[in-house]
Amino acid sequence: MTAATAVDVLVVGAGPTGLTLALQAHAHGARVRVIERRPGLFRPSRALILHPRTLEVLRPLGVTDALLEPADTAPTVGLHLGSRVVEAGLADLCLPDTAFPHLSLLRQTDVERVLAQALADRGVTVERGTELVTARDDGHHARALLRSQLGTTEEIRCLFVAGCDGPASTVRACAGIGWHGRPYREEVVLADLELSGDAGRSGAQVFAGRQGLLFLFPLGERATWRLLATRASVGGSGPDFGQPGPAVPFADLQRLLTDAGLDARIERLAWSARVPLQAGLATRFRRGRLFLAGDAAHTYSPATGQGMNAGIQDAVNLGWKLGFAAGCSQAPEGRGKEVLLDSYDAERRPAAYRRLILTHTAFWAEASTGRIPSWLRAVAAPLAAPAVPILLHRPRLVAEGIRSISQLRVNYRNSALSVEGRPRLRGAPRPGDRLPDATVSIGAHPQRLHELLTGPGVHVVLQRDSTLPSDAVLGRLVTVLRLRNSPGHGLLAVRPDGHVGFGCGTTDRAGLSDWLSLIGASTSPSSRP
Repeated sequence: MTAATAVDVLVVGAGPTGLTLALQAHAHGARVRVIERRPGLFRPSRALILHPRTLEVLRPLGVTDALLEPADTAPTVGLHLGSRVVEAGLADLCLPDTAFPHLSLLRQTDVERVLAQALADRGVTVERGTELVTARDDGHHARALLRSQLGTTEEIRCLFVAGCDGPASTVRACAGIGWHGRPYREEVVLADLELSGDAGRSGAQVFAGRQGLLFLFPLGERATWRLLATRASVGGSGPDFGQPGPAVPFADLQRLLTDAGLDARIERLAWSARVPLQAGLATRFRRGRLFLAGDAAHTYSPATGQGMNAGIQDAVNLGWKLGFAAGCSQAPEGRGKEVLLDSYDAERRPAAYRRLILTHTAFWAEASTGRIPSWLRAVAAPLAAPAVPILLHRPRLVAEGIRSISQLRVNYRNSALSVEGRPRLRGAPRPGDRLPDATVSIGAHPQRLHELLTGPGVHVVLQRDSTLPSDAVLGRLVTVLRLRNSPGHGLLAVRPDGHVGFGCGTTDRAGLSDWLSLIGASTSPSSRP
């Protein structure tokens, strides 16, 4: 066993959640270390969609341009309802308050590649082939025992351990955190394949049938097409929930295509896998210095594409809090730090519960082989097909659906970190709300607000006539922005995850100072060995 090396945050798991958390914590002052049990880079992408809100929260980390470069930001979908095909576009979704008014088709493996490169550019290398054996909270620190591929062990001391290690989370087990979950009777089939015949269509294709939905995405990693289908689980042993398991026989895959009404033959099968599914939620997201995020904290069906997006948004919420808490690590343990750290569970677990209900309901309609959902897909949907184009040409209706799915409507108004001063700032988002994007003026030319908030840290947004807070009020990673096209004396303090934390109709210096102290942003960086 080697000697311990202190770090601030040990991130366990290098999927999108873990990589984002490491980037966010590092950007806010923490020394991070990332370990990943898998030795290799490749694994089949289970997630293929990035939501608008996910791109928003990643933007301050400087990775959105690299993510969007290989992404399809103007995807089209052919929806096959019986003999009718309805074409739909998923770009420009009538979302004026975001810079990303579209769904983006992008493989999970590409997301991981971009995030890992961003970490490497910051001097943080993912330690692949290193697994967590145990982790515990000893009061003043967390201790973790690591094991390498060669079998050597190392005990490290750190301030926090972030478990981003999937549904079978070792961190969750070490923390003694309970899990409420149940398996679905349906499973997902994944495959990369080459097709002949009717597969010459462009864009994604969705086929609704009595046995479930079948998706074809032009995003295969080892062949042109990625097939994703739902079907009744065939049972048998498999891997962890959500993880690709045994291969699917060629004949079964061809039968899925035929039953969906697709006149195409499989010319080449690159790989395939069955993926068992469950819906689950941890009983809490924090115990002491051990935290859970992503699939370690919650698992969903694939309906509405929540998994990767929810994990990234967990990570952005938790990462800055761990960074700020680590930055004031020399300060006495007190209520302020506990309020900051407790807010992660208080904010993200209710949001996860609501998504659990959303995805469970959607998956019932999408995949259940019960009499009612089967009838809806096979009979009712084709009959209603002529009305679908009418609905799709009502952009505001579609936009409202995307807002709910992508968490643009999530708020933390009940959080202890959401503080409203007096008088209330009218006509502005309330503390806890996401700050919407808008055209603003800070100089001669109009600019977009979110474009001005792309750096890490807290942003204090002043109305035109507000008094600038003194340097004594402001702390590390706090920047000030004055809106010249917004008359008034009020201010908003925007958290690093884009939610308003403090708001007031006057320049309340004392209130702002108290709020910055509450989140640890007014504490000078501590001296560290």
